[in-house]
Amino acid sequence: MNILKILPTLNACLNALSGILLIAGYVQIRKKNVRVHMRLMLSAFIVSILFLTSYLIYHYNVGSIPFTGRGWIRPVYFAILISHTVLAASVPFLATITLVRAWRGDFERHRRIARWTFPIWVYVSATGVLVYLLLYVIYPSA
Repeated sequence: MNILKILPTLNACLNALSGILLIAGYVQIRKKNVRVHMRLMLSAFIVSILFLTSYLIYHYNVGSIPFTGRGWIRPVYFAILISHTVLAASVPFLATITLVRAWRGDFERHRRIARWTFPIWVYVSATGVLVYLLLYVIYPSA
């Protein structure tokens, strides 16, 4: 079995897991459960690193995959893809800064950037799964 064939599905699962961990972490901090929040957010960060590694390996070896959908779905797909890609480029930086500020105990500045990092990161995770579904499941290339 060619390992590259399973990487898109693995990537989608890692994206979904990251999003779930982020939301669970948010719920925990709202409940003032700081320890669990920290573990969940660190887990989301690690899962995202695994995703990025797998994603880069896949696209280094396979290249770009053409979208085969036609009609109204085509501009919808590209709008999602463009917003996903632009915001995804910011997540490693935002997430790292957010994590470092918490690690250093600079919670005021951590909260300020987390207000931006969290929704962007959740959006990127969710749209990553959506892009996978549209590209590999609903409109797979031949």
